[in-house]
Amino acid sequence: MVDIAMIEAARDRLDGRARRTPLLSSPFLDEIAGRRLFVKAECLQHTGSFKFRGGWSAVSALEPSVRARGVIAFSSGNHAQGVALAAQLHGVPAVIVMPTDAPKLKIANTRAFGAEVVLYDRINEDRDAIGARLSEERGLTLIKPFDEPLVIAGQGTTGLEIAEQAAEERIDTATVLVPCGGGGLTSGIALALEARAPGFKVRPCEPKNFDDTTRSLASGKIERNAALQGSICDAIITPQPGNITFPILKRLCGPGLVVTDEEALDAMALAFTRLKIVVEPGGAVALAAALFHGKEIDGDTVIAVTSGGNVDTDVFEAALRRH
Repeated sequence: MVDIAMIEAARDRLDGRARRTPLLSSPFLDEIAGRRLFVKAECLQHTGSFKFRGGWSAVSALEPSVRARGVIAFSSGNHAQGVALAAQLHGVPAVIVMPTDAPKLKIANTRAFGAEVVLYDRINEDRDAIGARLSEERGLTLIKPFDEPLVIAGQGTTGLEIAEQAAEERIDTATVLVPCGGGGLTSGIALALEARAPGFKVRPCEPKNFDDTTRSLASGKIERNAALQGSICDAIITPQPGNITFPILKRLCGPGLVVTDEEALDAMALAFTRLKIVVEPGGAVALAAALFHGKEIDGDTVIAVTSGGNVDTDVFEAALRRH
């Protein structure tokens, strides 16, 4: 359902809207990783995460009459902000259904982008039912966070940039590590690299106890997480891989990598100290895998995506105190 033509079309729609985020490096991080390590800093994207790419891709592709009625999305924060800003820039309403335990910064930012935020208890309430009711009442179009071809295509533009920037560095083979929740970013990057940098292998990265994609790739079928709470990596806590994303992951990705919350915090501190970027826990899991799980990775070059930087102050302070 998603191919390189869709990703390139999304790139064209994003031209002049999304940032071409940098590919960063540090000899200090190379030493820890035991190989060349490059960091694709999507935490520097608009709204502080790659999610703006997918949000703009989906909203901009709607028929004008449909878009004018407004959009609705479910998110713990980063997709919320991406869709909210895309809707604001198009001058259309946005309703975002967010869990009550989402980081305060993400809730505040979503409202600041002009969206109406509807909070729900993710343990006792059904966000799908809430969203279906609001969508029907107001005629809103649902923009899914990952299991939506236009969103996947938008996230895939990250992969096009990785291919271009790696070529500038004369890299023709690499392992590309990507933080993975439902798999929109991971599958989009994998599709882009299949077409534009076939010597690269994508591997999804997840937090311990929320490794549904890693287990699904190992078993060959979609596996579900037992819990929806219990990790600081809120941005990538999803019940299971998507029905659209998983077949792409299964076909194109290597085995998943799993890191602890503590390793994510350490990666956040090192990213700040050595690269001068702010990364949130879920956005740091790929960097944590590159730094602390080197024995599980092949090759002499790794590219780790830092997918988001929307972190509450107390969590960021806790990361820095560890170093």
